[in-house]
Amino acid sequence: MPTPDPDPTASLRLAVDRNSPVPLYFQLSRQLESAIAEGTLAAGSLLGNEIALAARLGLSRPTVRQAIQTLVDKGLLVRRRGVGTQVVQSTVRRPLELRSLYEDLAADGRGPTTRVLANAVVPAPPEAAAALGVAAGDPVRRIERLRYAHGEPLARLCNHLPVRLPGLDDESLEAGGLYALLRAAGVTLHSARQRIGAHAASPEEAGLLAEETGAPLLTMERTAFDDTGRPVEFGVHQFRASRYCFDFQLLVRP
Repeated sequence: MPTPDPDPTASLRLAVDRNSPVPLYFQLSRQLESAIAEGTLAAGSLLGNEIALAARLGLSRPTVRQAIQTLVDKGLLVRRRGVGTQVVQSTVRRPLELRSLYEDLAADGRGPTTRVLANAVVPAPPEAAAALGVAAGDPVRRIERLRYAHGEPLARLCNHLPVRLPGLDDESLEAGGLYALLRAAGVTLHSARQRIGAHAASPEEAGLLAEETGAPLLTMERTAFDDTGRPVEFGVHQFRASRYCFDFQLLVRP
């Protein structure tokens, strides 16, 4: 039986342009980053020997080492003692559309799974009450979940919803995305108001998301509306900045 190629970079079409003003290490790091994002270098792959890669490209070993360190700093590679340099889960790039994270991960082949941390009817806190158009203290459903991609924690999701919505039991929430459940309950999602920010991970958040305390987290606050203009969801979510980003498309007004 043939043995697998110990160096997955051997099959990549890597090349550098010595006449370019772009540093050689940066050219190499961008090509490796693209291969990780496209799945050509899959999570768990071990990179080959730096000396062999440097020789194949006609580069110095410090140049190759700097390129690899750039990706280590971005969280795309990790150096493991006794193992080597290994590809970790690539960054999830999410377009800003009115879809659930579960749907985006499933469409991208990321193997999403969910763990429900809380699911109960609670008095509406002021921020959620204002978003949902109810009085503070009125009953709302609070759902907190941990979302994984390929078994690795990616996001902590906290949603408040009107109590009238059915089908939001733990089993259903762990089997699929929230928006699919809302559509199954007869809700037609129409629009959303969204705000994106960032903060340092608290000890609790760091423990849930496998990050260090103080690590940067992306945050998203969203209020979704149905086709009648009624608010149907208020969500406050935290994402690992080392594994997740938002994609924007900007248009120039004529």
